[in-house]
Amino acid sequence: MAFIAGWVIAGAWTPGYSPVRQAISQLAQIGAPHRVIMTVGFVVYGLGIVVFGRWLGPLAGSRPVAWCLALTGLATLGVAACPLTAAGASTQDHLHAAFAAVGYVSLAATPVFAARAWARSGRRVRAALSVLTGIGSAVALAATLTGVHTGLLQRLGLTVLDVWLVAMATSPPEVRPSYQPGAGRKA
Repeated sequence: MAFIAGWVIAGAWTPGYSPVRQAISQLAQIGAPHRVIMTVGFVVYGLGIVVFGRWLGPLAGSRPVAWCLALTGLATLGVAACPLTAAGASTQDHLHAAFAAVGYVSLAATPVFAARAWARSGRRVRAALSVLTGIGSAVALAATLTGVHTGLLQRLGLTVLDVWLVAMATSPPEVRPSYQPGAGRKA
């Protein structure tokens, strides 16, 4: 909620900003009038997604689900720590882009890995919807590289994934004993 609220509020309050043409990160760019709002949205989302991954991974019986969400959260924190610069093309801008790419890939991979838990529990429709969510979001996020309607494609890809995350929070897969945090570690 904080992430979406950040881009909606900061976007609405930023003169001349186009959510269809411009990326979300431009709202947190150095010098942006309401960058604090978007930066807080990134940080809350990053921390929240790490915590959520610790919860969902064991429920989905999947280490990759937990790892993907942890990586997404850390990458989002990296995006917040390395905001875009006004000049562009700096090392910081490249780091920002790398963190964003890692976050996109890991977040889009999450429902694909979680689909295995749905399939194992006999819920094939939910498994298929999870795979479609991951693939569809990955396509939308990759299409942002074309430079055409970047903001719209970014928001589409991320919102579909966020809706999937809410669905997982309200109706997670059955608990599977194949993954237990800390299992296999010596005491």
